[in-house]
Parts: sequence; structure tokens; C-alpha cells
Amino acid sequence: MNPTLHQILTKHWGFSEFRPLQEDIIRSVIEGKDTLALLPTGGGKSLCYQVPALAMDGMCLVISPLIALMKDQVDSLKSKGIAAAAVHSGMHPDEQERVLSNARFGAIKLLYISPERLGTERIRELLRKVRINLLAVDEAHCVSQWGYDFRPPYLKIAEIRPFIQGTPILALTATATPKVVKDIQEKLQFRQQNLIRKSFERKNLTYIVQKEEDKPGRLLKILNKVKGSGIIYVRNRRETKLIAEFLKKNKISADYYHAGLLQKVRDQKQNAWIKEECKIMVATNAFGMGIDKHSVRVVIHMDLPDCIESYFQEAGRAGRDEKQAYAVLLYENADLLVSRKNLSLAFPGISTIKTVYQALGNYFQIPAGSGKDARFDMDLAAFTGEYKLQPVTAYNSLKFLEKEGYIMLSDALHRPSRIFVKADKETLYRFQVENEFYDLLLKTILRSYTGVLTEFVNFSEAELARRTGINTEELVKHLKRLENLKIINYTPATDKPQLVYLDDRLDGKDIRISPVYYQDRLKEAEQRLEFMIHFAESSNKCRSQQLLEYFGEKSTKRCGKCDVCLERNKLGLNEMEFDEIVAIIKPILTSNTAGIDQLVAAASVMNEDKVILVVRWLMDNGKIILDDDGKYRWV
Repeated sequence: MNPTLHQILTKHWGFSEFRPLQEDIIRSVIEGKDTLALLPTGGGKSLCYQVPALAMDGMCLVISPLIALMKDQVDSLKSKGIAAAAVHSGMHPDEQERVLSNARFGAIKLLYISPERLGTERIRELLRKVRINLLAVDEAHCVSQWGYDFRPPYLKIAEIRPFIQGTPILALTATATPKVVKDIQEKLQFRQQNLIRKSFERKNLTYIVQKEEDKPGRLLKILNKVKGSGIIYVRNRRETKLIAEFLKKNKISADYYHAGLLQKVRDQKQNAWIKEECKIMVATNAFGMGIDKHSVRVVIHMDLPDCIESYFQEAGRAGRDEKQAYAVLLYENADLLVSRKNLSLAFPGISTIKTVYQALGNYFQIPAGSGKDARFDMDLAAFTGEYKLQPVTAYNSLKFLEKEGYIMLSDALHRPSRIFVKADKETLYRFQVENEFYDLLLKTILRSYTGVLTEFVNFSEAELARRTGINTEELVKHLKRLENLKIINYTPATDKPQLVYLDDRLDGKDIRISPVYYQDRLKEAEQRLEFMIHFAESSNKCRSQQLLEYFGEKSTKRCGKCDVCLERNKLGLNEMEFDEIVAIIKPILTSNTAGIDQLVAAASVMNEDKVILVVRWLMDNGKIILDDDGKYRWV
């Protein structure tokens, strides 16, 4: 008899109750319904597929675009005694095969794979042989070309539905406009529209936008006023260190974080912040994804994000404990110019993208027609230096090629050295008998690393060298020779970004990027940025209402706490009175001009002083202007 959902929740996660809507989503997929779960950041999306995966017979297949998140999820599940594994392009092919073999024999309950793996014959073969109880699609907005992070490999997901007929899909995202919500369900071929969503309203989170030339000064005032843990987001790596040092000089506990740091250093910084040993983390947007810290009191953006989706997700990391928290955006006029320039840089010309692709193949010396699944350490500085490319242009070209499914480029992520004894027992025994020197080395490996005969295990070359009495440099040579002899698989440690060819290398001119599709993507990105700019500059509508309307929630009330609402509150009018006066005078001023006496007369049902206060507020906030003839008109 299968355990109940609450028994699973308590046994593995220690919770007695589900969060709002989690159980509704879980029961929906257990009933076999395709389901789109729209939950804000911190809403507990992963439990919505992990719990039903354990409640049903078979294995759950999870599609995830980020290797770092896959790794965190798998490690977390294993720590709870749940059989989980991942397959992605950054792994050694033999390691991928070991995982898939374990999956075929029923040894895995949750298998995480990157979307580009879906097209491989090994995955198709797995789907034919294993009962898939649930297909979970994380970061589901990536399937929509209208989403802010569209990834064409996500379109392969629908192709596997014939292999798993009857298996429900659970698509999950924290950021989707109504247009994207509809598109996700269509692209994933939902048998029936089925959206379960939680309101994006965060009543405990106060949004504040301030136009500020002295950002460092304003930052100090905020942090001295708001006590507790916080995150400060900046656009580039250099700024993370500069601002952290500025805060420390002003006696505020702070550190910095970005993807260019060694993984060990990043882990140390992140853990210190989680344990409250460090109060403020100054970071690029590489920080925060997958971090489960509920007591963040403030999130401050020192630069304008690229879109509302990114801003909402990052701001939403504050106040997950449902206590009062603040999301502050500081901007100045120069930020608007920088944002528009960065957008143009993010879309290199199609000919430039093809040039970068061609240079990349030459750099790694890959002949046309070969190279599929080949992996390389990617040194962007060396690559751009050799081919005299602008680093920003080259990087954005590579990211575009990644989203098109030609390559995969991971951020710098520490990968420890790994080893696996691949030879079967008979071959291994014969090799040891015939090679006395390697007999000692292999025996030491087998004694030192449990499980090395069945899976890839992490190890240290220095430690193995100490145990064998061989110097580290010589040991590495011997390990490489054993790999060439097909006795072991050996993958040295790296902290560099990894680049993987997802298909055989093409000639640069054969890269297919539709000009129409390219222009559509650019136009969508421009619209998202302009909405972000409008959000920052507008001062006449509640911040929370603006965000909620962007995500399709129309009938919402003012929060009463954001910077816009606080200015409105000074008028001494309640929301109903303010809205009623605006409803009377706006139609007048949009079709014609009118003097203050005319407006007061038109709103005669209201107190004259209140009408004047509303007119003044609308003028102060740029909604109406006063013409030379002393009459008002709507802008």
C-alpha cells in the first residue's frame, strides 16, 4: 500500500502541512491531469512534483535548464534518502550511461535531465522501457517564445509525449504573463487547459522605487534603517566587490558574490550569509536561485533589471517567512541609457553570431561534421583575444547559440575530479595480473573509494598520490593512461565554464537563424525592457497593482505601503474618493482642456478641497499638465 501524501511530506521533508495550493497541484497530477502550476518565487514548486513522484509507481522525469539547480536538487533529495540522479551535457558520456542504466533497472525515482538531452536516442530508449509516472517541466516559461527566457530545446518536450502516453505533465513557473500561460499549455500539448495559480500578491512585501543620484548614500540609509539579512543586486562583477567594501567601511557586515569566483569560495560566502554570519550579500543575478532562506528582510536593486519577470523573481526573495520585508529599486536617468545599450549588445547581428560560431569551431579545432557531445573548458578571454572579438559581443553570441540549441555553455561551476572503474571484473583482474605497477594503484583506488565499480565518485589526486607514494604529476599521467586503456574513466577537476557541442559542428554559413524570428525575439525583449522602465518611472499607480496586472491579475487593491501609495495617502482621501474624482475628470481632460472651476463643478458631488488635492496630485505626478491659458489637459 502506497503511503499517503502527508506521510511522504512528513517523512522526507518534516512538514505536517502543505503550503497553499501545493496539495491541489499534487492531486491534479495524481488524477492524471496535465497541469500548469503558477506559483511565485518561494512558493514551494519542487515539492509539487517530488511528492507525487514518490506516491506513484514508476519514475518521475524532470526537465530543468540549469545544471547548478539540478545538482542542488539531486543532492538535497539524496540527503533525504530519495533515489535521484541527473543527466546533462556537462557529464562524461560514460557517467550519463551509468545513470541511464540505473534508471532502466528501477533504481531511480526522480531523474533530472536538461532539455537538449530529450532528442537523444538513449533517452527515447529509456522512455520505451521505464514507466514514467510524471513528466515535470521546471522553468516552464522557457518553452514559450513570448517568455523572457525562451529556449528552443524546450520545444522537444512535446515530441516525447507519444512515448509516455497517459503520463501527465506538470509544468511549473514563477513568472508568466497571460500570453505565456496560454502558450505553455499549447506548446506542451496539454490534453485540456488546466491552470492552478496562486496570486502573485505579496502583502508583506513593500515595493519602493526611488530616483536617486547618490545611490551609495541612499543605500546606507536603507540598510541602517532596515535590520536583518539582505541582498543587493548589481549589474556587473566589479560592482559587487566595490559596494561590499564600501559597506564594510561603513560598519555594515557585507560580502560579494558572482559567477566568476571559484565554487569553493562561492559556497563559503553563501553559507556564511545563510547562517547570518554575514548580513548583506552584494551580488549579480547569479546569486539567489535555489537558495532556501526565508528571513531576507530587504532586496535592493542598484541597477534597472532587464524585465519585470527578473525583477519580480529577485525581489520576491525577500520576506518568504511572510514577515514585513522591502524590495527597493534605485535608479537614475543614466540607467535607462545603459539598459537600452545593454539590450542592443545582447542581440548581436546574425552575421556576427555566425562569425563567432565559426571562430569557436576553429578555436577547438573541430572539423565540420563532427564534435557532437564534445566538451571543452571555455576560457572566454583567451578565445576573444585570439580572434580579436569584443568579449561582450562574443559572450552574447554564444548565449544566443545556446538558446538556439547549437551549444551549451554553463557558468563557472566547480566540478571535482571524478573516477570510475569501467572494466568488467575479468578484464580488470587480467590487467592487474599483467601489470604489477598498476595492480597497486588500482587496489588503492578500489580500497579508497566505495562504489567506484558502479558509479563515478569524487576524489582528490593529491590524496590518492599520498596513499600510493606517487607524486601528483606522475599520478595524473598514469590515470590518463588507464583511461586510454579503457580501464577507468577519469575526469580532472575544473572551475572553468564548460562548453558542449549539442550537435556536430556546422560551417558558420550553415547556421540557421531566421531573420523574422530574430526580430520577433528582439521586439519582445524591447517591450519587456520598456515596461520595466515604465514601472520605474511611473508614480501614479500602486507598485503592487502594476506588477499584478502585468501577470494578469486585474482586480486588485492598492497595497497602501509602496512609495506611490504613501504619496497618495498624504492627500487624506480614501481610495474610493480618489478613484471617483479621477473617474469624473479624466474623460473631460482626455477629450478637451478645462480650468479648475470646470473640474470642481463637474465633480460637484465631492468636496471642493478634495477635487483640488487630486488635481494637484495628478499634476505633480505628470498625468496632467497646465497649458499657457491656465487650463489642464490629460497627458
